[in-house]
Formats: sequence, C-alpha cells, structure tokens
Amino acid sequence: MKICIYGAGAIGAHLGGFLARTDAEVSLIARGPHLAAMREKGLRVITADEDFTVPVAASEDPAELGPQDYVIVTLKAHQSPGVVERMQPLLGPDTAVVTAMNGVPWWYFHGLDGPWKDRVIESVDPGGAQWKGIGPQRAIGCVVYPAAEIVEPGVCKHIEGDAYGLGEPDGSRSERVQALSKKLIASGLRAPVRPSIRDDIWVKLWGNMSFNPVSALTLATMRQIGTDPAVHTVVHRLMTEGQAVGEALGAKFRITIDRRIQAGVDVGDHRTSMLQDLERGRPMEIDALVAAVAELGDLVGVETPTLDAVLALTQLRARVAGLYPT
Repeated sequence: MKICIYGAGAIGAHLGGFLARTDAEVSLIARGPHLAAMREKGLRVITADEDFTVPVAASEDPAELGPQDYVIVTLKAHQSPGVVERMQPLLGPDTAVVTAMNGVPWWYFHGLDGPWKDRVIESVDPGGAQWKGIGPQRAIGCVVYPAAEIVEPGVCKHIEGDAYGLGEPDGSRSERVQALSKKLIASGLRAPVRPSIRDDIWVKLWGNMSFNPVSALTLATMRQIGTDPAVHTVVHRLMTEGQAVGEALGAKFRITIDRRIQAGVDVGDHRTSMLQDLERGRPMEIDALVAAVAELGDLVGVETPTLDAVLALTQLRARVAGLYPT
C-alpha cells in the first residue's frame, strides 16, 4: 500500500510517523528545513508514552513519488485548491484522496440527493478547482481529533487524541476505506469507519466555527471563551445557527450545544489554530470554518445573523493583519 501525506505539518507528521511503522510505503510532501531534517535524520514523533524516529521518503516534488493508493491531504483547507495541479502525478486511476482537514469539505454535496446534489461550495473550492482537478469520486472524509505540533524541523510532538474518523461520502463500507482503517489501526491509531461522516464533520465544525473566530477576536483561550458568561452566550448563538444550517442539510447532531461547549472548555487554556495563525503571522483559516457555514446558510435559507457579524469582524481582523486575501 502506497500512502502519500500531502502536507507534513503537525497532523501530517503525526500520521506519517505512525504509518511509517507499518508495512505501508509512506511518503510526505514537505519543504524547507522540515524537509531537510526528515531527509537527514528521519521523522521523530514524541508522545506521552513513546519517542520514536522512522525513516520516511520526503520530497517537495510530487512527481518524484508517482501514483499512490492513498493521498492524505493534511494542509489547511485554504491551501488545498492551490496544490491541485502539483498533486496530479500522485493520482492514478484508483487513487483515493483523504481530506484530513478541518471545516466543510469541498466534496460535501457529492452524491447527495436533492436540489444541491454535486454543488460546488465556492468558499472552500473557488471555481471548483478540487472538484474538477481531483474528482469527488476519489474523496474519503476524515475527521481529525488529535492535536500535535512541530517543535523543531523533523520533530512532531503529540499533545492529545489518537482518532481519525473515516467515512465514504455515500456512507458505504467500501474496500478502500476499510483497508485504510485497518492500516491506521495497525499503526497504533484509532480509525473507525463512520456511516455518516458528514454528521461527524458538523460536530467538529461546531467548535471550529465558534471558538476559532471568537479566539481571534478576543485572544482568549478555549477555557476563557467557554467560561465567560457573556461570550458563552455568543458561542451558544453561533452553534445554534450552525446546527440549524446543518439540520437543513440533513445532518444529525448527537450531542447538545451545552455539551459541545463544555468539551471545548475541557481542553483548557489552549489557543485555537486560528489564534495561533494570527499570532504567528500565517494566513488564517476563515473560509472553510466560518464563511462556508454562512454560504450554506444562504443556500438553504437559514438566517445566521450572529455568524455573519462574527465572520465580518474576523475577516477584517485578518485583513488588517495581512493574513486574509481580499
């Protein structure tokens, strides 16, 4: 089994390090000092229980690696459309592309019956670049639960979580999704095959669409956001609007809003990924996490006044910092 991890950041390195301990042929697309370190010393993964280093094939050029059985994309969602052309050498006739990233996935409407079947979501896939250049038939959904960070080039430190939920857009237990699940489990990770991956995406998105933009506006941690009474009310309204949009699209929410907020609080004094990007001067992941929900709300006729206000403020905050395109 040939698996390419496209994007060797924290999650990509975590996945790649574990998978490299199996009999899979694992490669990573990376660049700069991180790429040089992995080539010279291998990829080191530090967890609470172990510290291991594995040799990996790492390259900046996908053409050096050739067609794969699986390409697991671990970029930020806003980076993904820009690599479609570079990704082509990795795509053989039967290559599956796994979207291991936060937010509404570009393939969301693939195969869904109803008026929005096969609709492109412009905020995450402008002009349908991924839909056309990758093809929705290749897509396997993935909800990423672990948290990790690159502490130095070639070194990934795992913080918490070990599950990567997988699911076919049509809900089937296909041979390809089961084979990938087994390989991830063999590596020491949890990888359940989920029958309704869109439901899982929405539960994860619930937190991302609320905690992330509020953190960028307030510079507060997840605990601070969830325990401040006034801000708790704002987050609750954001999640209420998000749930209404998701349910209008057929999603089912298996937990309550209060429980979802508490799950964020339980993470503690953690800075969201959006706040970290703001602080480090990196492009902010606003579109797939927030703008896409607003776009879907417009599509299904659900009003999202709180979300629209928070989105506008967050976009301006990012533009002022030079971290969001006009």
